[in-house]
Amino acid sequence: MKTLIDHLAQYAAYHRDPRNIHTHFVGVPMIMFAVVILLSRPTWQMGDLPMSPALLAALASCFFYFRLDFRYGVTMAALLSAMLVGGQWLAVQTAALWLASGIGLFVVGWVIQFVGHYYEGRKPAFVDDLVGLIVGPLFVVAELGFLLGLRKEVQKAIEERSGPVRLRTGPQAAAHPQ
Repeated sequence: MKTLIDHLAQYAAYHRDPRNIHTHFVGVPMIMFAVVILLSRPTWQMGDLPMSPALLAALASCFFYFRLDFRYGVTMAALLSAMLVGGQWLAVQTAALWLASGIGLFVVGWVIQFVGHYYEGRKPAFVDDLVGLIVGPLFVVAELGFLLGLRKEVQKAIEERSGPVRLRTGPQAAAHPQ
């Protein structure tokens, strides 16, 4: 079983250029919210709780995050809860608004992601390991925390494995191995 550091260091190896990390601060939440929106239909009632594929996916994701780290698990659960509220609201709107919101955020989010990986000179992590799709949001939360001075021990452990965040320019970016 991989640890928090294993997952974050593997993902971080594909994300060492600060411009790429910054695009992820925008693109990953957009994609994550888009998926929640699109999975918020169909909805059925289970008592007073509206159930949807989005809720089931969020619960499975939270299990993964809590298994890795309690504090990150709480943060990810809070973020997913907020997205579920927004997704549920959009799910009861017109089909056009629901689809336009979900598909629009998804497409724009991925465009932003690929711009970041252009700067990085490296393909996205999920191309080599699909687990990167669930680790990506956790990576964004961790990186934001690092910028705020939180979890320095996690940052140090990741950088020991993946190297420091550094700007890639010119031939260095183009020559970086895939």
